[in-house]
Amino acid sequence: MEVAKHKRITVWLLWLLLVPAGITLTYQYYPPQTNVHGWDIIGFLFLACLLSLIPMMINNSPVSAVQGVSLAVFLIYGLAVEMIVTQITYMFMLLALRLRRNEIHRLPLNSLLFFFVSLVSGLIYYALAAADDFGTIVSPSHLSIIIVYHLIYFTLNTILVSVIRYLLYNQKLALITRDAVWDCIAALVVLPIGIILFILYQQLGYQSILITGIPLIVLAYTMKLYNSSQAINEGLQKASEFGHQLTQRLEVKEVIHLFVVKIATILPSEQTYILDVFNQEKEIHLLRYAEWGIEKEKKIKPLVLNEGISGHVWKTKKGIIYQTRKDWEHLDTGILKETVESVLAVPVVRNSLVVGVLILTSGKKRAYEQYQLMIMDILCSYLGAAIENARHLQETKQKSERCALTNLYNFRYFESALEKEFDKLQNKEYSNLSLIILDIDRFKSINDTYGHQSGNEILTELARRLERLMANRGILARFGGEEFVILMPEVDKAEAYDFAEFIRHSIASKPFSVHSDLGEHRSKLLVSVTASIGVASALADAEDAQSLVRHADRAMYTGAKQAGRNKVAQYVG
Repeated sequence: MEVAKHKRITVWLLWLLLVPAGITLTYQYYPPQTNVHGWDIIGFLFLACLLSLIPMMINNSPVSAVQGVSLAVFLIYGLAVEMIVTQITYMFMLLALRLRRNEIHRLPLNSLLFFFVSLVSGLIYYALAAADDFGTIVSPSHLSIIIVYHLIYFTLNTILVSVIRYLLYNQKLALITRDAVWDCIAALVVLPIGIILFILYQQLGYQSILITGIPLIVLAYTMKLYNSSQAINEGLQKASEFGHQLTQRLEVKEVIHLFVVKIATILPSEQTYILDVFNQEKEIHLLRYAEWGIEKEKKIKPLVLNEGISGHVWKTKKGIIYQTRKDWEHLDTGILKETVESVLAVPVVRNSLVVGVLILTSGKKRAYEQYQLMIMDILCSYLGAAIENARHLQETKQKSERCALTNLYNFRYFESALEKEFDKLQNKEYSNLSLIILDIDRFKSINDTYGHQSGNEILTELARRLERLMANRGILARFGGEEFVILMPEVDKAEAYDFAEFIRHSIASKPFSVHSDLGEHRSKLLVSVTASIGVASALADAEDAQSLVRHADRAMYTGAKQAGRNKVAQYVG
C-alpha cells in the first residue's frame, strides 16, 4: 500500500532527530561492558547478516535467528554495541531487498523501530539486573531476567509494528493476531540460540561464532530448501485438484471464470490477464481481466506476434518471469499498471499451438519463483485442455439441440423444454403456458417454383425474423419441415393470440429475398410468404404437454389452414 508523501517525510525527519543522536548518547551512557574486539564484532555482524538473508520458516512464518545473535551481542558487549549491530543488520537486509523508490522510507522506519525496541528492552534489563553482577554465569535469576528482556523485546516490537501499520498504512489496530502468535513462538525458538552463543563465546572466544554460526546457517538453509520443497508439493497438489475442477466445467465461460478466481488464491497476483490468439493466429486479444481475483472490464488494442510481453511469450512458446520493472520495460506496451514490478507470463498451448497467454503481475519485486512458473505451466496446460473439452461439449450439445439450417432449437430440445415448463405449470410456478404453432402456407409450391435452396433461404430468414420478434419472450424452435413452435410461459391465451397475429402480419407484410436456382441464370427475387398459425393455452385447453401440442396443431389446421390460410386460430374445446 502506498504511503502518503507527508508521512514519508515525517519518518525521515524523526529518524534524523532521534536515531543518530540516540545511538551516540547510548554509547556514552552505556559503553561496552568488556573489551571490544573488532574482528569478533565483524564476525557477529557477518553471521547476523547471513542469517537475515535465509530465514527459517515455521508454519509459513519467517523465523530469523538474527535476534539470537543480537541477544548474545547484548549480553557480551551491552546495549550500545547490540544497537549498532542490529541497525546495520536490518539495514543490510532491507538493502538486499532492492526497495523501490517509494519504499525507501522503510529504511529509516525500521531503524526507528529497532532503535526504540533495543533501547527500552535494554534499559529494563539494566534496571532488573542493577543489583547483580552476573559476569559470565547464567544462573537461574540471570536466566529469568534474560527471558524477561527477550519477551519485552518481542512484545514491544509487535506493538510498534501494529501501531506503524495503523498510522502509516491505515490498517486495523490489532495486537493479538495469528502472525503475532507465531512471532512469539519464533522468539522462544531463537532464545536458546542467543544464550548458547553467549556462553560459548565466554569460553572459546571468536571460535564460538564459527562453532555456532556454521550449524545455524546450514540449518537455516536446509529448512529453506525443505520449505521450498513443501511449497512445490503443495502447489502441485493444488494444481492437480484445480485441474480436476476445470475439467468438470461444461462451458468455456465457466472454465475461464473458475481459472481467474482460483489463480488469485494459488499465486500472489494483483492483476490477471488472459489473452486469446485468434484471427487466423495473426493477433492476440484480451479475453479476460481480473484484479485480486475479481473480474473487471478492460479494453486493450490487439497485439501481434512478438509485441509486448504476451507477444514475446507467444513467439517463444516459453513461460518467463520478470523480477523487476527494468527487466520488462523494453517490452512495455502501456497495458500493465505503472505500479507493476514482477511479471509471470505463460503460454496456453493446445495441440502444439499457442492459443493464449496468461500474465500475472505484482507490485512487489521478485514476487515469483521458478517453481511457481512450473506450476503455472501445468495449470495452463489444464486450462487449454479444459477449454477444448468444453468447446467440444458445446459443439456436441449444439448439434444435438439445434437445427443445422436455422440454428433454432430442434424438435428434441423442444420436447424436453415443454415437459419441464409444463411441470412448472403443474407445480404452480406458472399461472399460464401458451403454445403457438406456425406453418408456412404453400411451402411445397415455393420449393417447386424457386428451388429447394430458395426454400431453405426462406426458412432461415423466417427464423431470424421470429427471433427478432420474440425478444426472449419464450422458447422458439423449428418443429419440423416448414413448421415452427413458440412456447410462452406466463402468457395467457388472449396475449398469445395477439402476439400470433402480430407475427402473421409481420410475415405477410414484408416479402422474403431469395435466389432462384431453376432458371438459366441465378437471380435474386422477392417472394411473398404467408403463414397459418394455431394457438392453445394450458391449463385452459390441455392438462398435459402432448395435448397442448395437439390442440395448437389442430387449431392451426382446422381454424387457419382450412379457413383460407394466412390466419390465426385459437383452440376451441
